[in-house]
Amino acid sequence: MNFLPLRRLLGKLRGFFWLLLMIPLLAHAQTPLYSTLDDYLRIQTQGLPGKVTYSIGQLDARTQLSECTAFEPFLPAGSKLWGNSTVGVRCLGPSSWTIYVPVKVNVSGNYLISARTMPAGYVISAADIVVRSGDLSTLPANIITDQAQAIGKTVKNGFAAGQPLRSDLLIAPWAVQQGQSVKTVSNGPGFSVSSEGKALNNALAGQLVQVRTASGQTVSGIARAGGIVEVAN
Repeated sequence: MNFLPLRRLLGKLRGFFWLLLMIPLLAHAQTPLYSTLDDYLRIQTQGLPGKVTYSIGQLDARTQLSECTAFEPFLPAGSKLWGNSTVGVRCLGPSSWTIYVPVKVNVSGNYLISARTMPAGYVISAADIVVRSGDLSTLPANIITDQAQAIGKTVKNGFAAGQPLRSDLLIAPWAVQQGQSVKTVSNGPGFSVSSEGKALNNALAGQLVQVRTASGQTVSGIARAGGIVEVAN
């Protein structure tokens, strides 16, 4: 009788049982590291909108890490704690090594979608918005979660009905519009001078706008809400 296949099978089984015995040891060895990562993720995700849950991936069982008593987690360049990501960990002593651990961050909360088709140039009102709930980390970047971030804004490229609203696809309303009557204000130590004029171009709050005064002079200033233009002395 040929016992070779049986011996091979027993050898494989011994290896499998050895691996099972090693798993608790590996998990125990990684406890300080994973505890540090858990604290880091809990603190770093506190400012995210909605309800946050996260999971920490397992290190490859073949990874050999020398002794470490002080860990420093960090976010690699270009990464963010949103969806599937990676967190780096440096050992500060007594050894010196760096590893990268896969993590997944899920954020459940409300977000806004368009109630109807909105073409470019459309100004959004409350009636144009529908609130939905879901995992924000699976949605496009710059998703809008607060109605105040959308109402009164102008659509840049257009939205299809049911499309999630994104802040990078909206334009803030003009603080000053071309042809609008504005008030120019010039402030200095102990004085303030104001006059009326007409805006010569559109401008968002904080942008430069040119104004033709009642005397026919053209001045430049910074557009502010309410049709105010701040002119330097």
